[in-house]
Amino acid sequence: MKRSPLISPELLERIVDASEDGIVVAEQEGDENILIYVNQGFERLTGYSADEILYQDCRFLQNEDRDQPGLDAIRKAIQEGRPCREVLRNYRKDGTLFYNELSITPVHDEDDNLTYYIGVQKDVTERVEAQMELERLKAEQGL
Repeated sequence: MKRSPLISPELLERIVDASEDGIVVAEQEGDENILIYVNQGFERLTGYSADEILYQDCRFLQNEDRDQPGLDAIRKAIQEGRPCREVLRNYRKDGTLFYNELSITPVHDEDDNLTYYIGVQKDVTERVEAQMELERLKAEQGL
C-alpha cells in the first residue's frame, strides 16, 4: 500500500539539508554508484559543491587511499545488496584528511529491484584521533 506524503518534497529537502551529516543518494550503474543527490551537509563536510561532484562515483573522496579494510566491507555489502556501516579515511576538496563513518542503505523499487543507495556520512575524526592517541599512550606504557 502506497501512502500519500505527509510533508511536501520542498519541506523534506529543507529537513535533509539541515542535517550536519552528509546525505547522498547514489544510483547503481554496474560497478559504480553514481551520485545523483547530495545535501548541504555533504557540501560542508567535504568542501565540494553538488555541481562539482554530481554524476560521479563517490570514490573520489578516498583520493589514492584505496587500500582500506572498510572499502572491502562496503564493496561486499553493495554486491550483496545489504546495509553496511564502516569508517573510512576520506579527503576534503582542500586535501585534508577526515574520518568518515559511512552508513549505506539499499533502496528497492516497487518490483524489489535494488535501484539506489542512501549514504549518510558522519565526520568522526575527533573520535578516531582520540582512540589512536589512547592506543599510543597504552603502547608507551606497555599495556
